[in-house]
Amino acid sequence: MPAPSRTPTPACPSYAAVLQLPYARRTFTAALVGRLSYGTVSPAVLLAVVHSTGSYATAGTVMAVLGATAVLLMPLRAALVDRHGPRRALLPMAMLYGGLLCVLAAVTWRPGTPEVVLGAVAALTGMCAPPLGPTMRSVWAELVGDRGLLQRAYSLDGVAEELLYVIGPLVVGAVLAFAPPATAILLSAALIGLGTLAFVTSPALAGVRVPAGAVRGLKLSRVRGLLGPVVVAAGMGLALSAVYLLVMAFAEQRGYGDAVVPWMLAAVSAGSAVGGLLNGAVNWRTAARVRLACSALGLGLALVAAGVAPGLWSLTVAVACAGFFVAPALTTAYLLADEVAAPEARTQAGAWVNTAVNAGSSGGSVVTGLLIGRLPVGVCFVISGVVAVVAGAGSVVRPPRRGGWSRPRGGAAH
Repeated sequence: MPAPSRTPTPACPSYAAVLQLPYARRTFTAALVGRLSYGTVSPAVLLAVVHSTGSYATAGTVMAVLGATAVLLMPLRAALVDRHGPRRALLPMAMLYGGLLCVLAAVTWRPGTPEVVLGAVAALTGMCAPPLGPTMRSVWAELVGDRGLLQRAYSLDGVAEELLYVIGPLVVGAVLAFAPPATAILLSAALIGLGTLAFVTSPALAGVRVPAGAVRGLKLSRVRGLLGPVVVAAGMGLALSAVYLLVMAFAEQRGYGDAVVPWMLAAVSAGSAVGGLLNGAVNWRTAARVRLACSALGLGLALVAAGVAPGLWSLTVAVACAGFFVAPALTTAYLLADEVAAPEARTQAGAWVNTAVNAGSSGGSVVTGLLIGRLPVGVCFVISGVVAVVAGAGSVVRPPRRGGWSRPRGGAAH
């Protein structure tokens, strides 16, 4: 990777300082274009399969297969990026992923495709999804030579990624106004192809070199260091997925109707965006592992408060407060992963945190779905809060320090 810039940074650098790094805006924009594909592909595939088969059960199964292969195999794809470099690894993945999305669009364009074919294509598609998020965070860690500035870069990255999952469904909705759902899958393929191509051809990646000690996977010593952030990320994912289902159950049981649910969920996203931006703007002196535990504690207490909320507005405030701690926790988890990972495993470390969030979210949806109806909604909120707190407690243990910022880096920026 290119060495960090030698340009002095102010004591409390701003978000503008992040984007003023050489080639940062171009590289970040390209990555966001590609990552927007992940915001559009889920609603596009869901609607296209329903349009093709008329079955929500089939659509749910196809989505589960696509999501499982994409998430569970992400560390393996990230290992390929670490081993071969972004330019050699990401572009073939994006070409395969985009091509298979085109195949998926073709088989859902008209009714009649067997369900097993849809599932097989979805599984192959998920296997090839390029890890643009973890790779972009790895690039941030190489471009930025200041720990405080890296925190701002990760915060900006996290907030932008969350907004992509808000914008994605809106883009799909606009496409559906004049074209069938399968067209939105083709749009997802175009986004991943163009975004990845622009990303890997950015001058910021021109000096990327595969470390001499590149490994096929994370060693046990590195896994120990990753345990804290991975466990917290999984707990956050579980708690968040519980919030989404519990908000819907609360609205249904209290007779508020489905119309209020999107606004309450938007409050979670808005709180997360505000929390992420504020977290990145503070020049923290507290250790990252302590901040991670405090964020998990804050989320847990907010969810407990949601459990005793008497009405719609009080619950909305409580879930917005819960969202306030989400982006800071995830940003800090990525920082810790980068801190304990050796340079040759940096992308993999971020991918493990990303995988933990998604795996926790999937598991949380299943568990919460089973609990709703058996326990009061308030009790379910409290249980999800306890899970977040327990997960955060593990991050206080100091992991073995490996690589990260203690390693000297030489050479000019470009």
